[in-house]
Amino acid sequence: MSSKILIIGACGQIGTELTAKLREIHGVENVIASDINTRKLDLVNSGPFEIIDAKNFNAIKDCCINHNIDTVYLMAALLSATGEKYPMEAWDLNMNSLFHVLNLAKEGTIKKVYWPSSIAVFGPTTPRDHTPQHTICEPTTVYGITKQVGERWCEYYYKKYGVDVRSIRYPGIISHKAMPGGGTTDYAVEIYHEAIKTGKYECFLSENTSLPMMFMEDAIKATVDLMEAPADNLTIRSSYNLSAISFTPKEIFESIKRHIADFEISYKPDFRQDIADSWPSSIDDSIARKDWNWQHHYDLDAMTEEMLNELKKRYSHYST
Repeated sequence: MSSKILIIGACGQIGTELTAKLREIHGVENVIASDINTRKLDLVNSGPFEIIDAKNFNAIKDCCINHNIDTVYLMAALLSATGEKYPMEAWDLNMNSLFHVLNLAKEGTIKKVYWPSSIAVFGPTTPRDHTPQHTICEPTTVYGITKQVGERWCEYYYKKYGVDVRSIRYPGIISHKAMPGGGTTDYAVEIYHEAIKTGKYECFLSENTSLPMMFMEDAIKATVDLMEAPADNLTIRSSYNLSAISFTPKEIFESIKRHIADFEISYKPDFRQDIADSWPSSIDDSIARKDWNWQHHYDLDAMTEEMLNELKKRYSHYST
């Protein structure tokens, strides 16, 4: 049997598109998608699929053994805004699922692990502009705390047990294929949908809140590139800073208005504003660019054009 890939949390925002890309690269039958339920029938029906609770060690191990899994992508998590509503659930899911996968690699059941971190590891004491790879990390959200702790465990398992674990600190991810998943940066996805559907948007962040963002295609490319990089090239085993573009709600609004002239925006900051204010406005990812030749392709206007073009197809019954 050839070795195979397992994606845990495949029905999530990133997992959905990561599954499609990995199946394109490795073949449909060699990539097992899994999630706690079958809510995305198109993904469930597109190739091998298993129902797995990411908190269930035995379920993950059985799947890895039954399918001869070599590599696990652990994409299941409660994100920042949702995690603030359900802090204990976020801790339980985000931490225990990571321990399960790291321990499977430690015991030799699998050989390689991908686990996503986030800019949520940073906090109000972190330098906000061009945040360096190695810096103060004092997160103020449950999600950020789980990611910070997770990074430490990843590096520990690499140094102590030789586990080949790799990670990226994702900025906000923007996609036209998957709906928002409960993150603070999700306004930058919602705004495109509402621009097409209603021609107006009420933003839950203030107009000049600058945050690091990335188009989904770039995020998937970065993930695949990191996992395909030679292990000897990698100098970071906690999680790599990753960056593409930074912009404010006002700037994304202006980018959309160049395509939809009568688009309107209003601002009504809520509890997510405090979360956003604790995060960097831009990221220094020079180590990722040096270690595995990371390069992004999409700027704000290129992303806006593709988002609007694709969403117009989805919402063709709406007038714009």
